[in-house]
Amino acid sequence: MSINQRRSHLSLSTLAALSLLSATAAQAADWSDTYLGYRYGTEFREPTNANHISKDIVQFTHASGYKLGSNFLNVDTLMSDSKDPANGANSKGAQEIYITYRNQLSMGKAFDLPTKVGPLSDVALTAGFDFNSKNTAFAPNKRALVFGPTLKFDVPGFLDVGLWYYREQNHKGVGSPPNPNVTFDGALMLSTSWGIPFQAGGAPMKFQGFLNYIGSKGLDYNNKSTAPETLMRTSVMLDVGQVVYGRKNSVWAGIGYEYWNNKFGNQPGVGTRVSAPQLQLEVHF
Repeated sequence: MSINQRRSHLSLSTLAALSLLSATAAQAADWSDTYLGYRYGTEFREPTNANHISKDIVQFTHASGYKLGSNFLNVDTLMSDSKDPANGANSKGAQEIYITYRNQLSMGKAFDLPTKVGPLSDVALTAGFDFNSKNTAFAPNKRALVFGPTLKFDVPGFLDVGLWYYREQNHKGVGSPPNPNVTFDGALMLSTSWGIPFQAGGAPMKFQGFLNYIGSKGLDYNNKSTAPETLMRTSVMLDVGQVVYGRKNSVWAGIGYEYWNNKFGNQPGVGTRVSAPQLQLEVHF
């Protein structure tokens, strides 16, 4: 089995397992929302790569609330065109899997504290991880942990603002030194996420997304200083299911945008800034 085939098999197996786990967890949840999504854009970039890259992105997302807090899981399977080649495959695009998990423990619910003050509805303790793997020559294999407080605001939908400790380990498969694994310095991470419903001419819509800012992580693989990085991914979506056949929160479609400055903490250079419009689709179940 080729590297691409193994990665594809791993991605599909992971999605299937996560779908089963989320369905089981949802039975004990106070609320849950699970969907499969698709994103497509032609303006993606990768560090040191001068090309604009097209990517098909298949997304699995599960969010749920339980007695003391909430869970969030997102799995992106990203498939590049040939301008972002897989290792040893000149005509085949790379494949990447990126997993994000966050757990929020509500301080108000866990300790029966009066956390609602003005626009603030609660304070939560957030913990989670990021994981990625990509079959390029560089062979990144990211492991990152986050931990810290999150402010939750009383708005239609949700608005969260967190200030967390961030620590990352990663891998490079090209060049030297002999040990390609690097544990970066801890950094502060400011994370904002939102999902705001609204009406446009009577049509049910939502404005959703996240914005992450991660400070410098110290030295990189080549003993050069890393740069602070900013990643924003946002979209405006129409509830197509409600408009077409009267079923709310079943099928959403819209347009999105990704901005990523100093991608992965690289200093400004070739391919380190992304500005990528996207088409998006979500099927909820």
